[in-house]
Amino acid sequence: MADGEIQMKAKFHAMTESTAEDWAAIGKAGAPFHREFSNRLIAHLNMLGEDSGGFAVTRLEHSLQTASRAHRDGRDEEYVVCALLHDVGDILAPSNHAELGAMILKPYISEQNYWMMDKHGIFQGYYFFHHLGLDRDMRDEFRGHPSFEYTAQFCHLYDQNSFDPAYESMPLSAFEPMIHRVTAQPKRSIYRRKDA
Repeated sequence: MADGEIQMKAKFHAMTESTAEDWAAIGKAGAPFHREFSNRLIAHLNMLGEDSGGFAVTRLEHSLQTASRAHRDGRDEEYVVCALLHDVGDILAPSNHAELGAMILKPYISEQNYWMMDKHGIFQGYYFFHHLGLDRDMRDEFRGHPSFEYTAQFCHLYDQNSFDPAYESMPLSAFEPMIHRVTAQPKRSIYRRKDA
């Protein structure tokens, strides 16, 4: 906001008192915040670089490897962004990181990519749950779902093998324009009219 510029604010103190003008003011004031969404995602990705969680690479490097493998394999931009952000929920929700990451991207991605992100934690378990005394076939409860093989393939080709300190990942800067494009406009949201 420029010096001396007065930002319009809603006048209500309870939503029952709100008007269309109030909501227009809120929409206008909130627009810059919404435009910065992709930059906040990038900042959270950078936070993944601060921890390895005991793995051979940092959480950021794991994400970069996953996305680099998908990109080099010719996957589309939305898929690559999902691969990059599949573990972004680790920061705030280590016990349900897959679900959080999926919810963050849900308005911007296809139903299939959302399901893949949401369930990848269970599918990834196929590779290590048995070492923890858990059922490695936990993913079988979803067998028959249209996105089962799609998600199993994501984990096998790109996720489970992306802990290699010798792998040459693409830098985060290579993915930033993709993040900006994929998250530029929600495809679906309860705050968006279907005809908009």
